[in-house]
Amino acid sequence: METRRGFDWGSLILGILFVITALFSFNDPVGNLVAIVVVFAVFSILKGIYELFLRNRLKDLTGYKATMPIILGIIDILIGVFLFFNMNAGVLALPYIFAIWFIIDSIFGLFALDLARAHSTGYYWFSLIIDLLGIIVGIVLLFNPVSSALTLSFLVGFYFMMFGISAIVYAFRN
Repeated sequence: METRRGFDWGSLILGILFVITALFSFNDPVGNLVAIVVVFAVFSILKGIYELFLRNRLKDLTGYKATMPIILGIIDILIGVFLFFNMNAGVLALPYIFAIWFIIDSIFGLFALDLARAHSTGYYWFSLIIDLLGIIVGIVLLFNPVSSALTLSFLVGFYFMMFGISAIVYAFRN
């Protein structure tokens, strides 16, 4: 079975948007938490939609019917909708949501490592390191929500940078 490989414009554009958002988060750490909730909600919905399309793309390219991207996509969309319509609850829950999101997203990423290995060894190791870092950061956030609320802009930036770079690397796979 021949797999089609090439450049993925969707991953590149999404990755660039996440990197730009990360740079804004790093630039103004005292920024408004409500603005972070809105940005997080929008990107959560976009990331969920991306995960659903990624699942279909993986099926087309490899014939592998992955269910993890569907579950992850639905969870991301539900988190985004919740935050969008419950701003006050979103501000209070954001440190916990980030922690759980980091952990779940990174664990699902570990389950998809066999697909990363099929593309290239470098992408496999990059994905492994990013997923392990995501789990570590998620655990730290989960057990220290006050600190995570105080450094939320940096944490948002870190996650968006991590996901953005991963999407950009995926776009250039060979």
